[in-house]
Amino acid sequence: MTFCLDTKIIEPDNTEKIDSAVILLHGYGGDGEDISMLTLNWKRFLTNTIFLCPNGHQKCEISPSGFQWFDLSVDDENYIINKSKEAEIILNKFIDEVKIKYHIPTSRIILSGFSQGCMIAINLGLINKEKFNCVIGFSGKIINPQDLESRKKNAPNVLLVHGDADEVVPVSNILEAKDFLLRNNINVNTHIIKNCGHHIPVEASSLALQFIKKNLLLKK
Repeated sequence: MTFCLDTKIIEPDNTEKIDSAVILLHGYGGDGEDISMLTLNWKRFLTNTIFLCPNGHQKCEISPSGFQWFDLSVDDENYIINKSKEAEIILNKFIDEVKIKYHIPTSRIILSGFSQGCMIAINLGLINKEKFNCVIGFSGKIINPQDLESRKKNAPNVLLVHGDADEVVPVSNILEAKDFLLRNNINVNTHIIKNCGHHIPVEASSLALQFIKKNLLLKK
């Protein structure tokens, strides 16, 4: 099967025992290769997990060599909401393809993303009828709380990690996201990392790995 998105795939050593998947969504201007670096450590401890790192469906407006999940060149909230919903449709198709190809239920799929990828991962986790194993977001935010609340169908466990010195997506966004998730009865863990800018440090990667391992054990 060919996926609808160009995808960097990192398979476990024994492909006959794949029982879970981590889908990693890159940030604005990035690509699947960039965010796949997270799997270098995770792969050693998640031996039955396949990692899928798709490229965004659009070339990035400000970085032609990279990709985007939705356009940020127009400063209009409704425009951004509509474009993010277009990305959701494409990613839901991609997720369905992953489930069919690897025979993995939604309950064994982890959604994770960085920055813009984090924003889309949160949306996907909450709007789907079937519950994902968990959602992990690095350095992101909720695109539009009112819109997301009106479409919410599920409450997966969520981990959010943010640097206190983030110069692109201010750290206040993690507090706003936490408040939103708690008000909507979603179990959320948050971690703010000191002296960290807009990137994923080793500490954040380790926190995410432990969260994945814990949630995979809960939903075998």
